[in-house]
Amino acid sequence: MEELQKELAQLYAQVRQYDYEYHVLDNPSVSDAVYDSIVRRILAIEKAHPDWVADDSPSRRVGAAPLSSFATVRHQVSMLSLNNGFQEEDILAFDKRVSDGLRKQDVITSADEIEYEAELKFDGLAVNLRYEHGLLVQASTRGDGVVGEDITQNIKTIKNVPLRLHGEAWPAVLEVRGEVLIYKKDFLALNQRQEQQGQKVFVNARNAAAGSLRQLDSNITKQRPLKFHCYGWGQIEVWPHDMPSTQEGMLEQFVAWGLFVAKQRTVTQGAKGLLAFYHEIEQARRDLPFDIDGVVYKVNRLDWQQLLGYVARAPRFALAHKFPAEEAQTKLLDIEIQVGRTGALTPVARLQPVFVGGVTISNATLHNEDEIRRKDVRIGDTVIVRRAGDVIPEVVEPILVMRPDDAKEFTMVEHCPVCDSAIERLPGEAVWRCTGGLFCSAQRVQSLIHAASRKALDIEGLGEKVATALVQNEMVHSVADLYDLRLEQITSLERMGPQSAQNLLDAIERSKQSDLAHLIFALGIRHVGETSARDLALAFGNLEHLMQASTEQLQALNDVGPVMAESIRHFFAEAHNRKVIDKLRAAGLDPQQTSPKQQTVAAIADKTFVLTGTLAHWSRDVAAQYIQEAGGKVTGSVSKNTDYVVAGEKAGSKLDKAEQLGIEVIDEATLRQMLGMPQEAED
Repeated sequence: MEELQKELAQLYAQVRQYDYEYHVLDNPSVSDAVYDSIVRRILAIEKAHPDWVADDSPSRRVGAAPLSSFATVRHQVSMLSLNNGFQEEDILAFDKRVSDGLRKQDVITSADEIEYEAELKFDGLAVNLRYEHGLLVQASTRGDGVVGEDITQNIKTIKNVPLRLHGEAWPAVLEVRGEVLIYKKDFLALNQRQEQQGQKVFVNARNAAAGSLRQLDSNITKQRPLKFHCYGWGQIEVWPHDMPSTQEGMLEQFVAWGLFVAKQRTVTQGAKGLLAFYHEIEQARRDLPFDIDGVVYKVNRLDWQQLLGYVARAPRFALAHKFPAEEAQTKLLDIEIQVGRTGALTPVARLQPVFVGGVTISNATLHNEDEIRRKDVRIGDTVIVRRAGDVIPEVVEPILVMRPDDAKEFTMVEHCPVCDSAIERLPGEAVWRCTGGLFCSAQRVQSLIHAASRKALDIEGLGEKVATALVQNEMVHSVADLYDLRLEQITSLERMGPQSAQNLLDAIERSKQSDLAHLIFALGIRHVGETSARDLALAFGNLEHLMQASTEQLQALNDVGPVMAESIRHFFAEAHNRKVIDKLRAAGLDPQQTSPKQQTVAAIADKTFVLTGTLAHWSRDVAAQYIQEAGGKVTGSVSKNTDYVVAGEKAGSKLDKAEQLGIEVIDEATLRQMLGMPQEAED
């Protein structure tokens, strides 16, 4: 008995620490699955020994104290948490408790089914927005449920939070509650931007949202793609008309006032209806634009909610039904290196098979060498495995207390494990890459698809299926082998008849007429895009001169910096790549670049253009060629150095950015006028 009391005290201490890390620091040290298992153990002990329950038990507290760097806000109505259900039996028991409670109040009979409002459980940061006479006057975090942090200025930067409610006849005081989150696609874009700028990459969308709201500089928060989802309320004073009588009615009223409420909700009957909603959302979960970790059930009638009341930490009328844990622990048997289609070397954990989120996992990503060092993951460790985004399994962390004495540290390979080429890690990058892009079998399919693309060698008919078949049947080991293919080889491929095979051979033959810029782009040198390939062709005139170019000669060109120059030098220094290039030249692909006859146009010369959308009469490639021949420059992205953006139909984000930066936007007709060309006749 004494040992059990000691265990309970230790579990209390663990939860206090984990609550602080999760709610205050936004830097949890354990997974949700581990945390939930500890809380369940505490509740089980307390149920057997209710006299042992301490005042600071997680069954009596809501969260953790706020950060001291923000002003504090005392909630007029406490922001309570919800009890959790995990199994079907938990939902049946919840429905029974609600029914029993209402029968004791003589408001239903034993035959009545309870009406519930069912909604999503978002994986974001809970906040309280206070409106007075329709105007947003304060916003705060949940904090410990009683006292939160004042984040008013940061909340005001979120576009879907109305600064003044729509319509009229609002309560004198209305506190609305909900979750601030970041959508999946926005999170990916945010991390890409962070990585490009050399800044911290976020572990998950929830941490990114929480960190964004806790910025002392609201200008930083403004740059983050935050969204607010309303699902409840706190203090309400002086409702100006008949107040809705149901949970669903209140949410509909919030929508009418301009507050965002997720559409994925329903009103249903009894436990059977609740479980049907749960399974429906479970199936649709992957397709939702945001992360959720379960669903929430609430008694729909507000007067019944009041009758049922609250326990110490949660309402009796509501329950969170959480999805099965997407994390599990297992043994890390080995770390192997996988070579991706672009040459990226990714450490992959070979695991003792474990069932996670509905599937058996035996492999998981470790991302890169730096992540392995940061997490201190070693071969032989027992680790927590997560299905990141419900799709890609990843190793989250080792369980250090279970580390064996013979656990081995990871050592990065020195050569590509597939083709034995040298590997490189360029400055500012976290990923090692194989330099044998034209030779490495792991990269062959992707290199063929790239080489055959319209902006490279333009080999019509050589798509992913054909490229994969050629590689799998050992007919092609590099792009140079395309020029050795025979008709009978191609017709032996599945679904490739004589005419299709001949068409492909003809397209391969035509590709020998490609100019130097297209051939350089086809090589797939890392960091060398279409525009850079054109500049290199003009500067060096042929492949031989380019291969002999020094780093200094490369960097003398506009837009060729140290990273690109080093990438080009590494590519041509690899013997495998030079062998492929020699074979291409022997096959007839050795174009010589002649300087174009430029007629410099004053309105175009030395100006930088960006092309976007669909032009009326020209393709963007043709327009770019005319601009360059007139002495102008064409780039792929809008910046403060851009002089003009040429916009056609369905222009997208480049047009938006041009307008934000105040860059002049012109159409095709204006460009023609600047070039001194006659206008096309209208269709």
